[in-house]
Amino acid sequence: MKNDHPKVNFGKIGILLINLGTPDSTSWWDIRKYLKEFLSDRRVIELNPVIWKIILNLFILTFRPSKTAHAYKKIWKKDTNESPLLYFTRSQAEKLNSKIGNDSIIIDFAMRYGNPSIKSKLNALKDLGCENIIILPLYPQYAAATTATVCDEVYRSLMGMRWQPSLQVIPHYESEPFYIDALIKSIEKKVESINWKPDLIISSYHGIPKKYFDKGDPYHCYCHKTTRLMKEKYKSINIETTFQSRFGPQEWLTPYTDKTLENLPKKGVKNLLVICPGFASDCVETLEEINIQGRESFLSNGGQNFDLVPCLNDSSDHIDLFSKLVTKYI
Repeated sequence: MKNDHPKVNFGKIGILLINLGTPDSTSWWDIRKYLKEFLSDRRVIELNPVIWKIILNLFILTFRPSKTAHAYKKIWKKDTNESPLLYFTRSQAEKLNSKIGNDSIIIDFAMRYGNPSIKSKLNALKDLGCENIIILPLYPQYAAATTATVCDEVYRSLMGMRWQPSLQVIPHYESEPFYIDALIKSIEKKVESINWKPDLIISSYHGIPKKYFDKGDPYHCYCHKTTRLMKEKYKSINIETTFQSRFGPQEWLTPYTDKTLENLPKKGVKNLLVICPGFASDCVETLEEINIQGRESFLSNGGQNFDLVPCLNDSSDHIDLFSKLVTKYI
């Protein structure tokens, strides 16, 4: 090789954790920018693209950023000036790196929407000499609007590379025993920390439009599978599945979490615990939608006690799960 040949890094493995995403700040413009990227994804919104573009730009992106900004401001981490999702995802990557990273294994994270982008992180890993990149979408239950769109963006990024790394994508892990055990431990820890016994545990997952399920999306089945496996191992308190975060007028997967929280006190459920197994990190959907809006709804309709089980976040059990998921591909 000639002495003036540019240095080529090689021989390393990159592991990229990918979550949904977050706005850069709680400002109206940053929220709008994030929502536009998210709601422009054809995997997320399966409507006629011409009609949807008009609705999105004329109405949704005019009025929704203020409402979304208000929600984010309630849960924003003031000390580090970032969303909880960004904080925990970074911490997950750092802790996984401490556990299994070395000179030849590089661990990083990216967001499907917002920053840091998938494209920027893939390019960075390649430049560091990662010839093999392992993608871990942080969605336990597969859905086209989550896992599949992560894969879409990864593949689009690779299309622009002259020298592509080899690629492996870790599949959904809704029934992985380490995952189920970690969820059960998180429930037990919360129950031990409160001075009342829950009458019921709601297992709330992010919803999708029912027509996506009718077209063959397996997400609904994977959510129920996770709940069933939790119930088989934790029999002290009954666990029921609901779906949250519906958007727009069309029918989504039922039962709806918000309606369930309103009606449970009328059915005699006064003490309620909620867990959100589909979220790898606490975020606006868990901390604001469930722990603020949901709590207020349940208590104002006659409930007496309400609490939320934290997501697995950057707990040691979660990092152990990630380690198990990725090491089989190294």
